Amino acid sequence: MNKMGTIIGFTFKNKVRTKSFLITTLILVLLISVGMNIPYIIDKFQGEDKTGGQVQIGIVTESGNRAAELLLAYTPAADQETKLGFTVYPSETDAQLKKDLDDEKVKGYLTFAADGQEGLASVTYHSSKGDLKDNVKTLLQTALQQVNTQLIAGDKLSADQITAMYRPVTIDTKQLNVSGDSTGQEEADTSAPTINYVAVYVALMLFFMSIMMTGNMIAAEITSEKSSRIMEILITSAAPLTQMFGKVIGVFLVGILQIALFVATIAVNLTLPHNSGVLTDFDLDLSQLDTSLLFYGLLLYILGFFLYALLYAAVGSIVSRTEDLGQAAMPVMMLGFVAFYIPLFSMSAPDTLLIKVASYVPFTSPLSLLLRIGIGEVAGWEIAISLVLLLATTFFMGWLSAKIYRTGVLMYGKRPSIAEIRKAMKAYKI
Repeated sequence: MNKMGTIIGFTFKNKVRTKSFLITTLILVLLISVGMNIPYIIDKFQGEDKTGGQVQIGIVTESGNRAAELLLAYTPAADQETKLGFTVYPSETDAQLKKDLDDEKVKGYLTFAADGQEGLASVTYHSSKGDLKDNVKTLLQTALQQVNTQLIAGDKLSADQITAMYRPVTIDTKQLNVSGDSTGQEEADTSAPTINYVAVYVALMLFFMSIMMTGNMIAAEITSEKSSRIMEILITSAAPLTQMFGKVIGVFLVGILQIALFVATIAVNLTLPHNSGVLTDFDLDLSQLDTSLLFYGLLLYILGFFLYALLYAAVGSIVSRTEDLGQAAMPVMMLGFVAFYIPLFSMSAPDTLLIKVASYVPFTSPLSLLLRIGIGEVAGWEIAISLVLLLATTFFMGWLSAKIYRTGVLMYGKRPSIAEIRKAMKAYKI
C-alpha cells in the first residue's frame, strides 16, 4: 500500500505539472469563460445605448396621422428590458431630426407609405448604420402589428383585448393514467425543470472530455515507459498490478481536479455582475435541480471512469511504440464516442427504447442512465440493475486488464495478437 500511495502521488503531481495538461485546461477554462460572456462582449463591441434602457426611434409624418398617434400611445410589456420610445418629426429634411441622428439620440426614423389600403401600409426604416438589432426589430414589429390591428378593428376591440391577442400561449405536458383517461384525477406535469436539462448537458460534456483525455493519458504514459525501457526498472521496485492501479487512481484524481476547475469557472462567471440575471433570463432555478442527479452523476462518473481507464491501461501495456498507440486504442475510443453520442442526440426524447437499452449496457450506461435520471423517467429497480451490471463489469475488466497488463508490460516487438495474449496469460495466476 505504501508503494501504491507513492505511485498515486507521483502520477498525480507529474500529470498536473505537464505543459499539455496546463495548456489544455487553460484553453478550456478560457473557452468556457468566453462562451458564458459572449452577450456581454458583443454589447461592448457594439456600444451601449446612450438613452439607457430605451431605444429612441423617430417617426416622420404629417400631423393627424392615426398610425403615428397609435404608435406614440403604444405601451410595451412591463417585463421588457429594452423599451421603445418614439419622437415625431414633420419631414425627413427637418433640422432637428438631422441633429438627433448625428447625436445618436435616435437610432433611425420610420416613414409610412400612403397607398390607400385599409390598415397600416408598408413601413420603411431609415438609418445610416443599417438594420436594427434583432431584439429591437422584434419589439418594433410587435408594436407596428398592434397598431395595424387597432387601425383595422377601430373601436370594436379594447386596448386590453388587442394586447391579449399577442400574449403567447404556453403549452404544458400532462401524463394520462394507465387507462388513458385523464378525467377525475389530478394530472401531473411530466416535463423536467430546465435546470435539469442544463445540468445533464454540462455533465455529459465534462464526463466525456475527462474520461477520454485521462484515458489516453494513462495509455500514453504506460506505452512511453515501455518504449523507453523504464518499465523494466519500475517492475523491480513495485509489482505490475500496483503500478497499474496506482496510475489509474492518480489520473482519476487529475480528472476530478480538472472537473472541479471547470465547475469553479462556471460558478465564478455566473457571479459576475453582468451575468447576475442570466439564470432568470433563461428560466433557470437552482432550487429545482434534482439533488439525486448530483449523487448519481458522481457515482456514474467514478464507475465509468475506472471502466474506461482500465481498458486504456490494458491497451497501453500491449503496445511497444507510441506510434502504434492510436490504432490500438481506436476500439476503446469508438466505444467512448458511442456512449457519448447516444444520450447527446436523445436529450429531446430521453425515454426511447435506444436509451433504455443503452442504460443497461455497461459501456454506454454511465451517460445514458444519467440522462434518464435527470430528464427522463426511470424506476428505482432499473437504476439498481444498471448500477449492479456496471459495477460487475468494472470489476471484471479490472481483473482482465490486470492480467493483460502483467503479461503485456514486458512483451516487446510487434503488437501481440489476441491468441498470443491468451497464451501468455495462462502462465500467470493473479
